[in-house]
Amino acid sequence: MMAANAAAEQGASVTLIEQNSILGKKLLITGKGRCNVTNFSDENELISQVIRNPKFLYSAFSAFNAYDAYAFFEECGVPLKIERGNRVFPESDRAVDIRDAFKGKLQKNKVKCVNDRIHTIQIDPFLLEGESGKYTCDSLIIATGGISYPATGSRGDGHQIAKAMGHHIVPCRPALVPLLEEGAICADMAGLSLKNIQLTIINKAGKEIFSQFGEMLFTHEGISGPLVLSASSYLEDNDFSCRAMIDLKPALDEETLDKRICRDFEAFTNRAFRNALGKLLPQKIIPQIINKCNIPHDMKVHQITREQRRNLVYIIKHFEVKLSKKSGFSEAIVTAGGVDVKDIDPRTMESRIVPNLYFAGEILDVDALTGGYNLQIAYSTGRLAGINASKEN
Repeated sequence: MMAANAAAEQGASVTLIEQNSILGKKLLITGKGRCNVTNFSDENELISQVIRNPKFLYSAFSAFNAYDAYAFFEECGVPLKIERGNRVFPESDRAVDIRDAFKGKLQKNKVKCVNDRIHTIQIDPFLLEGESGKYTCDSLIIATGGISYPATGSRGDGHQIAKAMGHHIVPCRPALVPLLEEGAICADMAGLSLKNIQLTIINKAGKEIFSQFGEMLFTHEGISGPLVLSASSYLEDNDFSCRAMIDLKPALDEETLDKRICRDFEAFTNRAFRNALGKLLPQKIIPQIINKCNIPHDMKVHQITREQRRNLVYIIKHFEVKLSKKSGFSEAIVTAGGVDVKDIDPRTMESRIVPNLYFAGEILDVDALTGGYNLQIAYSTGRLAGINASKEN
């Protein structure tokens, strides 16, 4: 939609072909239906959050950055707000308002919208054959997304078409996904959200590959939440099995935490161990902490030895979850992999293989962390493709 509007604003006659019955189907579910529109950051910060091929996006972000995106939607009549971590949302908390802003622009710019699914494309000149009709054009932009959330229409059609036209496709894999547990301790804590914790991922070789402060969530199958989704983008498929190490009290070093526990134990001196941790830890995690530190749950706290207490401190600072694999594409927010950026001119988004053919968005082998960055990639590459595609007309 961004590409179509950009091309139309340059004077091109534009047809947008959408296989879904509605526009922006995937956009409507972003941010849990609120739509994390972008991240209110400069180009350097945007680049720093891109996992694969960040340098490829310099031109796109320079041409249309997060501040431009913010202004674009407000000019479309959608008031925005900035939340924690510079995440931008519509004030209404309704993703449909962002989609409707695009639709309004398409109507204003007289973009023709057609509901069809393209299955083959001939080149020189371009002839597109779909399930409902045939279409010709001087310039073509392919912005069909990746494979994540296939229920929204992301089936990988664009990758197959690009490959048939001679482009290299970097193998696709799910990114920004929950991580599945090897075992069953997470199910007992399902629904528990942890804030202000430090999550570290250690691969099977013992190497630390991710460590950040923030929020996470236990699920029936493993772990999820912002930190976990970000961590998943650093994990290759061959990194499993790996371990998630959770520091439940990162603001306290072990000595300070030990003193805090001593104060709690003094206050609950005659209580059973299982009833003496409520001020320190969420109730749902206490049984797992007890199991891991091997202190009898019914032992009176005044009977707990210094060695046992030190072990408790260690477990709280190193709560371990063994992981087996990533979730699949059905739960992935974005797709890692796609059209190889070596085949694309980053200054224009034009194919280096097929003249007057452009690519934009998630179909490309670029992906970023959570926080509005992936949508910004879509806007920036889409706008650059639209502007340059229109120059051929």
